[in-house]
Amino acid sequence: MTSVPEPEPDERLSLVFSALADPTRRDIVARLTAGDATVNELAEPYDVSVQAVSKHIRVLEDAGLVSRSRDAQRRPCHLEAEVFDLMTKWIERYRRAAEDRYRRLDAVLERMDAQDVPPAANPRTTKEEAS
Repeated sequence: MTSVPEPEPDERLSLVFSALADPTRRDIVARLTAGDATVNELAEPYDVSVQAVSKHIRVLEDAGLVSRSRDAQRRPCHLEAEVFDLMTKWIERYRRAAEDRYRRLDAVLERMDAQDVPPAANPRTTKEEAS
């Protein structure tokens, strides 16, 4: 039996985001946050075949978001939460970068505003000029 090599982090992230691009798969993931469920249980609310839901679960499995185990006659699907850590780290890196850019932009705008404000009139200068 040959083992499938673990995808690189960037490739895995692409698989995860691609899997979550489908609203049915996002809903399945959301439902699995409440607990493990079989394919039949997951298929109940959808107006599609169990085979179609099984294909969605296969995509989620390939992305590493879901795993299946054997529990007697049941094969429950389980949400693999550590994959969300990978996504969170990726998102957080870009969120911090965006915040840094906004902070720098705010500082530039504040300096520009300070330069645009006319200096306050000095009352003595105004009186001297009037004489």
